[in-house]
Amino acid sequence: MCTYQTATLDVSGSGKGADGWFPVTRASVYFDHPVHAPAEHTLNVDLLNPDRGAGARVAVELDAASARALATAIIAMLESAPPGLVEESLRT
Repeated sequence: MCTYQTATLDVSGSGKGADGWFPVTRASVYFDHPVHAPAEHTLNVDLLNPDRGAGARVAVELDAASARALATAIIAMLESAPPGLVEESLRT
């Protein structure tokens, strides 16, 4: 079953694609059928720069357990950073 639910947000960072590094400005996150990963459904994350065309995209397909573990690790790393290194508005 597809939910067709997608979270799209502005981001600021860099991604590395076939042609090297490029700025990423958008992210899309959705739970759906993967294109390549060996699972029936995956959490899919696309980091892209729409102004640079289809080649400026990094895509990841993760099974649910891997996606949860990654989200936990991201939060843990942000919360453990020394004061002043992470904007306080990003801390929870």
